[in-house]
Amino acid sequence: MKKYFATTPIYYVNDVPHIGHTYTTVAADVITRYWKQKTYDARLLTGTDEHGAKIAEAAKKHSKKPKQYADEISDKFKEAWKSLNIDYVRFIRTTDEDHIRIAQDFLQKLYDRGAIDPKPRLYKGLYCVGHEKFMSKEELVNGLCPDHQTKPIEHSEENYYLKLSNYTQQLEEVISTDKLKIRPISRKNEILGKLKQGVEDISISRANLEWGIQLPFDKSHTSYVWIEALINYYTYGSQNGVWPADLHLVGKDILWFHTIIWGTMLLAIGEGLPKEVFAHGFFTINGQKMSKTIGNVISPQDLVAKYGVDGARYVLLAAFPFGEDGDFSWDALNRIYNADLANGLGNLVARIYRLFTNHTFNHKLKSATGENNIRVESYKSLIEDLQFSVALKIIRKEIKDLDIEINNAKPWELGTNEQKAFLQRIVPRILLIADLLQPFLPQTAEKILKQFSGQVKSSAPLFPRI
Repeated sequence: MKKYFATTPIYYVNDVPHIGHTYTTVAADVITRYWKQKTYDARLLTGTDEHGAKIAEAAKKHSKKPKQYADEISDKFKEAWKSLNIDYVRFIRTTDEDHIRIAQDFLQKLYDRGAIDPKPRLYKGLYCVGHEKFMSKEELVNGLCPDHQTKPIEHSEENYYLKLSNYTQQLEEVISTDKLKIRPISRKNEILGKLKQGVEDISISRANLEWGIQLPFDKSHTSYVWIEALINYYTYGSQNGVWPADLHLVGKDILWFHTIIWGTMLLAIGEGLPKEVFAHGFFTINGQKMSKTIGNVISPQDLVAKYGVDGARYVLLAAFPFGEDGDFSWDALNRIYNADLANGLGNLVARIYRLFTNHTFNHKLKSATGENNIRVESYKSLIEDLQFSVALKIIRKEIKDLDIEINNAKPWELGTNEQKAFLQRIVPRILLIADLLQPFLPQTAEKILKQFSGQVKSSAPLFPRI
């Protein structure tokens, strides 16, 4: 059985799930379900990132221990993914015992192979707690971190360093030849451009920070949270025979970590590189950056309450091309839901199902074959290329064509035998649409297939209009 292993980023537990986390996770679930449908042993890994100064600080503000605080936020992510029918193989946490053990083994290998300086170096700089990293003056805007609008603290300590500069040439080679494939192509060019400018070695440890994974070669230091967090993919993959990953799906803000830093770490210990890192774009809400202050944060629960489970999954990925920056608004999502699902798929199924219930068929009607169907093959190729919104346009065109065919044939005016013959031609095409949409709309697809097989009767619309 062929294997397919996809990952989402593990989400930092400084915040509860929102539409940003949801967008990435639904996309990863869709592509994993697609390969599973093709009889692959397809697995999706997701989880939470729980160490670091920021978490310790957040826990303190809530008068809780870091682990207690992490447990509570981690549970909220699990609840969110359950509500969206995310079919993951494991929800990994960086506080899991096997991750701590494997992360320490990985760090020891890096040290033993000379990828980490044998002794810590003194570092002085401006440290942003929000980012959990040192920042250069060039990265600041008016002396503030542009993302958090906070002034970094002056900090000096001895840190261990990962020798990124020693692996620049190797990284350029594996990225330019797609041994480590970065997509979209614009992101690949961006990373190659940065490599050509030269990279500096990076700090990978903090001294005297209790909430973290201890370095195995120096217990007075803990691993920089981003370093050990990246190892989570290997923690699962190496223990379950699915490493290297087929796809790391990330936001473009963390592409550097998942290509340059993660790539260096894997090359240094002689492990396989992920086959592809795909970085999707940023998005705004009604043209504005998502913000608690503005009050425009959209949660997974908000989406499910408005559109249902499958409706929420669909509108996210139909809204704009995956990989590009885009804008979400309730008005735009409502239009997509009503046009594509309520008036589109839902209405088509309802029209034909009403006629279908008037007849008895000698045999179960099966999905139309998609073999050698150019439209179907194009759809599948687009899904594999992660062009979700473009693929869904093909489905919309198929639904529109069926509606036109029904309007022209006027089957409700036909005699019994003619109507039955019409249904024998049309129903398999509806079942094919349901098959194709299964990764996006798993519950709806199953409902449609059961309706037309006579297993269930339905009177409620699949997608009530909003």
